Amino acid sequence: MRRVILLLLSLLVVLSGTPAESQTKDDLTLQVRQAEQAFARTMSARDFTAFATYVADEAVFFGGQSPSRGKPAVLAAWRGFFDGAAAPFSWEPQIVEVLESGTLALTSGPVRNPQGQQTGTFNSIWRRDADGRWRVVFDKGAPVCPPPPTRAQ
Repeated sequence: MRRVILLLLSLLVVLSGTPAESQTKDDLTLQVRQAEQAFARTMSARDFTAFATYVADEAVFFGGQSPSRGKPAVLAAWRGFFDGAAAPFSWEPQIVEVLESGTLALTSGPVRNPQGQQTGTFNSIWRRDADGRWRVVFDKGAPVCPPPPTRAQ
């Protein structure tokens, strides 16, 4: 009887793992890619309320003279990007990497102007919160590096 109880307890421990433990790395990578794509769509849809749902409470977004620290400061800094009928820029993930633990992820990719030209690259760190949702905790963009000068032949 004791063996049966120990076996059932062991099975219970295995089956009650965290959601990240029961999902493959490919599943988690897809979740993060989809979260980043949905986050980017908030800009094209001009939906600031939806944008805010992807920002962690303790987020740090780099831009301007100093980083915006905390969700209220990030939202205040980004509010102006949602004014007007057309989005001032867009972005899309090209790189998505998730830790084996399934708790943190990095996304990176091009930032494009309204004409579709790449003007920068974004890098975001996502955290999987207790509610299972992925939210951005760090975000930093950088301008595109100019191509190297060509040498005369």
